[in-house]
Amino acid sequence: MGNTYKTAGILAMAATAFFWSIAGLFIKLIDWNPIAIAGMRSIIASIAILIYLRHPVIHFSFPQIAAAVANAATMFLFVSANKTTTAANAILLQYIAPVLTAFIGFMLIKERPHKEHFIAFPFVIAGIIIMFFDELGGGRLFGNVLAVLSGITFSFYFVFMRMQKDGSPLESILLSHWLNAGICIVISLFLPLPQITGKALLAIAALGIVQMGLSAILFSVAIKRISAVSANLIAVIEPVFNPVWVFLAIGEAPGVQALAGGAIIVVAVTVASIISARRKE
Repeated sequence: MGNTYKTAGILAMAATAFFWSIAGLFIKLIDWNPIAIAGMRSIIASIAILIYLRHPVIHFSFPQIAAAVANAATMFLFVSANKTTTAANAILLQYIAPVLTAFIGFMLIKERPHKEHFIAFPFVIAGIIIMFFDELGGGRLFGNVLAVLSGITFSFYFVFMRMQKDGSPLESILLSHWLNAGICIVISLFLPLPQITGKALLAIAALGIVQMGLSAILFSVAIKRISAVSANLIAVIEPVFNPVWVFLAIGEAPGVQALAGGAIIVVAVTVASIISARRKE
């Protein structure tokens, strides 16, 4: 029973990471401003989650609200980063989260990080510097900064979701989509109306239903069955697939330095996560 329960969590997290990875591809296919994309995606995702939950339990506890705010911020920052830097940079810079989660978890829930996290962190910083190096004076610096910020908020999101492992964390994701949609709708009132095309509608539907809605359901299943460390390790599937989809669809290839820096980040995070997972077991 225990092995089956854990296996279900591992498979759910793997599927979650796979669905997360298509974000960059579909965001690039929609010729809208990032505010309109983030808002409409959240509206569609919230409908999908509501259909699954039927009767959501909103109790406004600190972890429930904090996870919702952190996720809303992550979504907003990630969409904006995808529009202002390459998809590879956006996703790889966001994936400072697995290492940062250990430090934030220690501050908030007193889970002490192990030595592998302290060793991995300088390598992650080195990877970020390499990715930044040829863009410090270019137009993509702002997008890279947004991606780093999304990694920080993503770290807080993991910690606050893990706080709800004995409850129902999916409501936090539902609240985050309502919050994100509300903010984006207000901002969109002051922006030009997006151009409605068949391609845009199909892409935004895929983002809302599959990339955000279905992945949210799977993530809520996974985080209750496996540790945050295991979930972070499996989530590394996402940055591996993300630039592949974008390259195959529209030919946007990441630069050599982006690949080198990203490889350092992924290797450092993966090794630290593997060691931590074995230590916990």
